[in-house]
Amino acid sequence: MHLPDEEGAETAPIWPAVGDLMACLFGLFVLFFVWTVALDTTLSHELATERATRAVESARREALERALAGPLGAGRITLVEGRIGIRGSVLFALSSAELRDEGALVLRDIAGPLRTYLQERREILMVSGFTDDLALRGGAGSYRDNWELSAQRALTVTRALEANGIPGAMLFAAGFGDNQPTLPNTSAENRAKNRRVEIAPVPWGAAVR
Repeated sequence: MHLPDEEGAETAPIWPAVGDLMACLFGLFVLFFVWTVALDTTLSHELATERATRAVESARREALERALAGPLGAGRITLVEGRIGIRGSVLFALSSAELRDEGALVLRDIAGPLRTYLQERREILMVSGFTDDLALRGGAGSYRDNWELSAQRALTVTRALEANGIPGAMLFAAGFGDNQPTLPNTSAENRAKNRRVEIAPVPWGAAVR
């Protein structure tokens, strides 16, 4: 009697297994391709959004620079990254929140251009007061520390801008004391630069949240 070849009887066809493997590999390739396309689309969208945001910000700063061309050209104010800077010595005497005549003229000169700028955009002005790190000198009135003094100086500038035609609804004030210096408080020159008021247009929504 002829017995079947045992080795041949135990050998199973391999093509179904190969087909299953190829199907799995193809499925993985499709998933990877879809993921790559989705990632590329997301990155492209984020890049486009970032470019649009930068373009808007650049246009806003250029518009502000054009509006303040006169005071900027005269060196009475600075404009850095959309923030208008005024030296504290121009606005106030040491340890005082009473506006000097020179400071009042500067605020009068910039109020008109700022009002026009704000009327064309949905923005308001944040007025920020800053001091150096020295303790208050005599005659500082009722101010307990630099924080209170900086807040009152910001409020004084805010009221002066309002008196020169900027609606109060477009203004708000904040005091930072000796926090956030522009330079280390290591010399009289640096401290003089740290005593300042900054005026920055900000989006309406960001200010009222």
